[in-house]
Amino acid sequence: MIQDIGEHTFDNQYHPCPPDRESYALYYEDHAALVRKYPDRIEFPKFRDIERLNEDIYEDAVYLFSIDGERYYLVEEINRERQSHFTMENTEIFRYAEPQYLAFAGITGYQLHNWYQSRRFCGKCGRRMKKDSKERMLYCEFCHNMEFPKICPAVIIGVTDGDKILMSKYAGRTYKKYALLAGFTEIGETLEETVQREVMEEVGLKVKNIRYYKSQPWSFTDTLLMGFYCDLDGGAAITLDREELAMAEWFQRDEIPVEPERDSITNEMIIRFKNGKV
Repeated sequence: MIQDIGEHTFDNQYHPCPPDRESYALYYEDHAALVRKYPDRIEFPKFRDIERLNEDIYEDAVYLFSIDGERYYLVEEINRERQSHFTMENTEIFRYAEPQYLAFAGITGYQLHNWYQSRRFCGKCGRRMKKDSKERMLYCEFCHNMEFPKICPAVIIGVTDGDKILMSKYAGRTYKKYALLAGFTEIGETLEETVQREVMEEVGLKVKNIRYYKSQPWSFTDTLLMGFYCDLDGGAAITLDREELAMAEWFQRDEIPVEPERDSITNEMIIRFKNGKV
């Protein structure tokens, strides 16, 4: 999965120390990130690459995290060299870009960028929020409101019936590959209740024997994904919610039209069932 970066060490503790010329500068505009693309890899700019046109860049940078002791910072509203090797690329590049640890850094930085952008002003009194000096938190010095990074819990659901698994495709999305049922957890709801509700809402089925598999941070949507397998409880006839899904079908293990991919817990859960490990 995208966060499995092997021998590399990710440290997300907040250490608001100033950057130096060799620190990495992560810059985003809408759904795009500043990267240098090679045929087989990507690279992020360092402060020395963009300091010439951005005199205040060291003062305004926000510490994000480190990987292998190398520090990554968020930079905003920079001037870019027109002839630079670094270009703005859609953040979808991080689904497949190499090396994987940089793809993970890029999409994790993007999640924090979105949080900072959407929390500039206090949601209670409307005044400008300030950055805390000890932890990753924004606060309002007038009404004392505090904001921490947003993480939305959601479930990925592998509904099984013997040697069959239920797979679907989303309606109205650019993502057209097979997926499992999924949904966000509502206020006052347990994860297990989310599993039961989402299955009923999307395909009209009851499930039982709900069991946790594993979790995954998914910064593309500010989400913490939690995977569950469960067994069909009763009839297998599908009643499709066409606003959410374009299709949903049962697939035998040996007929699953999905191959292993690198990044998602959804793919891992499908392949695990396909290989008879569930």
